[in-house]
Amino acid sequence: MKKTRKEQAQETKKHIYLTALKLFETKGFDQVTVDEIVQKSKSSKGAFYGHFSSKYDIFLEKFKEIDHFYEEFTTTLPTNISFKERVISLIDAQMKYLKDDLGMDLMRSVYKSGLIENEENFFTNSERELYKILHSFIQKAIKDGELSVQINVQQTVIYISRCMRGSLYDWLVFGKDFDLLQESKGFIVIFLDGLLTKEKSNKKINSYK
Repeated sequence: MKKTRKEQAQETKKHIYLTALKLFETKGFDQVTVDEIVQKSKSSKGAFYGHFSSKYDIFLEKFKEIDHFYEEFTTTLPTNISFKERVISLIDAQMKYLKDDLGMDLMRSVYKSGLIENEENFFTNSERELYKILHSFIQKAIKDGELSVQINVQQTVIYISRCMRGSLYDWLVFGKDFDLLQESKGFIVIFLDGLLTKEKSNKKINSYK
């Protein structure tokens, strides 16, 4: 059966996308040009720019997959685990995925691009699935009485995501000697313990009023 133009276009996009990711992995993002992607994928510049505005768009496609991973992962979490366990489980899975699936070179390029103001900044997009998941974790913790209703939900989401980004940044700075999984868990545990201790103190104070 002959493929439709839409099916052919989707196949071309996927082929360009996979070719680009392979080149990024083997040569490094900064060393790969659009011309090389076009040449290796045996496509044309018209085909490339018909699907992607720049090679950075390849990253955005990849991050859509990552957010889908987050969404799928949360469905595997037991419903009866604590807020702290829920966040730690997410971060542990996140770091394993980014370390093994994207790798250091691609993540370094993502962080570089995040510093360019005229690029679409994936880190600050509050509509990302990751931020929505963290928001839902906090709302559940409030409902379960682990966190107070007075807590600033959006600010807490930002703090947790900042712990994630900080660990990833240090991994990129210090290199392979930096144990990403162990260090990211240690960092977030310190933050969560501080947050939960503060919440307990606030509850005690409020109970005396």
